Amino acid sequence: MKRLIIHGDPGIRKDAVIEHDGEEYVCFGINKQGDWHGPAEPQLWCTVGSEDERETFELRNYIPMHMETLSADADAITVVESA
Repeated sequence: MKRLIIHGDPGIRKDAVIEHDGEEYVCFGINKQGDWHGPAEPQLWCTVGSEDERETFELRNYIPMHMETLSADADAITVVESA
């Protein structure tokens, strides 16, 4: 499981399947930052992983601050399946 910070909004929501750097991820949860006092474009802070990691996410069996963090522009994200 990883934290993916997307600069801009590629039009995804929770449970969307995306591709970034050749890897396919499922978006388990998304927090939208920057609507009121943030930057000119929003940031989506996504918890992503493979479908095998869904149970780990749902049971909260992980430590958020120990997850690997990736960053990407919305243009670099390919939406495979929007939720």
